[in-house]
Amino acid sequence: MVKFSKELEAQLIPEWKDAFLNYWLLKKHVKKIKLARKPRHDPDSNFDFGVSIFDPVRVFVAKIFCSDNNGENIQAKSKIDTVEKDEEQVNESEHVHLFSQEYEVKLFFEMLDDELNKVNQFYMDKESEFLERGEILNKQLQILLDLKRVLNDRRRKILSAQTGSNSGFSSLPSSPLQRNSDFSAEQSPTDSDTDDVIAALERNGIKFDYSSKPKKGMKSKISMRIDIPATTPAQTIAAVTSMLREDLVYNPKKGGDYINRHKIQCAEKMIRGAFVELYRGLGLLRKYSSLNMVAFTKILKKFDKVSNQQESVNYLKTVKRSNFICSDKVVRLMDEVESLFTEHYTKNDRKRAMKFLRPLHQKDSHMVTFFVGLFTGSFVTLFSVYVILAHITGMFSSATQAAYMESVYPIFSMFALLSLHLFMYGCNLFMWKITRINYNFIFEFQTTTALKYRDAFLICTCLMTSVVGAMILHLVLLSKGFVPHKVNFIPGTLLLGFVLLLICPLNVFYRPTRFYFLKVMRNIICSPFYKVLLVDFFMADQLTSQIPLLRHMEVASCYFLAGSFKTHHYEICKSGKLYRELVYIISFSPYYWRAMQCARRWFDEGNRDHLANLGKYVSAMVAAGARLTYARQPTQLWMIVVLVTSVVATVYQLYWDFVKDWGLLNPKSKNRWLRDDLVLKNKGAYYVSIALNLVLRVAWVEAVMKFNIGMLETRLLDFFLASLEVIRRGHWNYYRLENEHLNNAGKFRAVNTVPLPFREMNSEE
Repeated sequence: MVKFSKELEAQLIPEWKDAFLNYWLLKKHVKKIKLARKPRHDPDSNFDFGVSIFDPVRVFVAKIFCSDNNGENIQAKSKIDTVEKDEEQVNESEHVHLFSQEYEVKLFFEMLDDELNKVNQFYMDKESEFLERGEILNKQLQILLDLKRVLNDRRRKILSAQTGSNSGFSSLPSSPLQRNSDFSAEQSPTDSDTDDVIAALERNGIKFDYSSKPKKGMKSKISMRIDIPATTPAQTIAAVTSMLREDLVYNPKKGGDYINRHKIQCAEKMIRGAFVELYRGLGLLRKYSSLNMVAFTKILKKFDKVSNQQESVNYLKTVKRSNFICSDKVVRLMDEVESLFTEHYTKNDRKRAMKFLRPLHQKDSHMVTFFVGLFTGSFVTLFSVYVILAHITGMFSSATQAAYMESVYPIFSMFALLSLHLFMYGCNLFMWKITRINYNFIFEFQTTTALKYRDAFLICTCLMTSVVGAMILHLVLLSKGFVPHKVNFIPGTLLLGFVLLLICPLNVFYRPTRFYFLKVMRNIICSPFYKVLLVDFFMADQLTSQIPLLRHMEVASCYFLAGSFKTHHYEICKSGKLYRELVYIISFSPYYWRAMQCARRWFDEGNRDHLANLGKYVSAMVAAGARLTYARQPTQLWMIVVLVTSVVATVYQLYWDFVKDWGLLNPKSKNRWLRDDLVLKNKGAYYVSIALNLVLRVAWVEAVMKFNIGMLETRLLDFFLASLEVIRRGHWNYYRLENEHLNNAGKFRAVNTVPLPFREMNSEE
């Protein structure tokens, strides 16, 4: 049977952990009460050493030497005095023992009262916060419904007017309003219902523009502004244009833009997401209430068992009268959200509504574990076979080494680095799970489709098994004397197959994850036009560690597109001017994308730390460019430039890793040079991680030290250094998300706050 303390640890909400009943502290105090109840014996006052074989001798000697009455009286008196003294010591120790027990019990109930007040106050704060959020959402939904009603009325009137004036065109499939993206309408002062709705909208901060002079024969148009976040390139360009118009021309557009169907759909989607998050928060608050009630019951039962008192019944009555148990506002609000969501978003289809409000969690499958083991064993076996065959056929000899390495190394090392990164990501998922870091909430993943660590390991092992199988097939065909250019087509076919699988529209092999990955990559490449989420810049940071993989992709693409696999002219790609320029572009691209994300975040949030972070990636670009130039022009001047730029970039990156991303190196922390809150119990792991990250950050020294080794050794060294950078990034990922989780927990942030489209305006506005 699982202990309740472990069950509570597994079920509590990680971001609200500090607000829960401190069951572990109270449990320790119950043990103190148990120890205080044990009788304390004074070893100096007890001289009874048990039965001895010399006892009859002692009795006989006592009868001889203590036969006179005086001696008997003196002996009796001494015995009486000793007994009275022992009784006084026992009574005194009992009083001390009872006083200690009463003090521990009193302290226990004081602590229990403090915990009850803490739990109750937190519940009341969150309850009022969610109730206020619910009122705002109801208001937003009502504004949306009223606005849609006004627009539909205006559209219907315009259609009827056009039908009456142009009866010959009544059979047209669509009206000009339906073809136009802007909803504009004429004002009809005779329609009292519509005017009442417009007046209500204006009271809620929606501004209707009647200031523009109508053209002859036309009535004034209505326009308003809806706050839609600039999440797409078109919205970003529109927001920047509007800002420049207001700042440079000093003539802001009055009344906002005309309403179009896209804006209404965006507003409706935003309100729907806000309702889903509100419902999720209410569910977490209900879970918080029930878990704390069970915790109070369990700890009071432990106290009754230890103290032989029946205080749990009386105290539980007090607990049940608390607001976090007796209040039904959360339940009523959940029912209201369910009814509103079902009515307005799923057309009274409750089953469909529950898929949004209560998504089912993906269950673990034993088949995934089975296939992970199967592909792992297959990979180890096939790799051993490949090593043996390569040794037997002499494929790495000086005669065939160049041709084989040029055709095999770029493709297979690219897949190896990708598989290693997937393996590190699987390790990250496993560590985040066992340390209760809510990575799905931080990344805003859907719980129904999010990858688990077993899934990541399955993709990794499946990929590497396929790659090693292709390597063996390639090697066997070459050794059998097949035409080289036909055999060298195998790596290109493998690459093409995985690209087609990545974009495959069929619902096979983790389609939601594949499409979400493509979406994130689109957001990264199109930076800064897309709104930057945490998953976007987290993935962009991964790309900065996979620059060797991107360069291998460039080599492989040139190798197969230029037909080099047929002619074996490997210098065609590497000697061209375009190739040399693309090397710089590919090496700069991840840093450029990350810098543009920092610029976009500064634009959205106004936090200057993002500008400082942008400087870090600019320094990394300069250092990378200096190392590439030094590789082509190994002069002393460029060596000095490489050393200066690389040292500056490395110090910049290390500072940002330790202080900003990990939140460590705090000199005032209670944990020396770490931070106050730590997820891992072993502090030594943090110091080892700091040292490891420091060592792996200076791997660029190899670019300065020109080793005089062969081509095979050079390839292996490059692959080894690239693998170390991937390992460093996977190691960095855990502490980066740990720091983000602790920031959420410090602010008790367990639910996302969705921005709302309709913003109330002050009277001055």
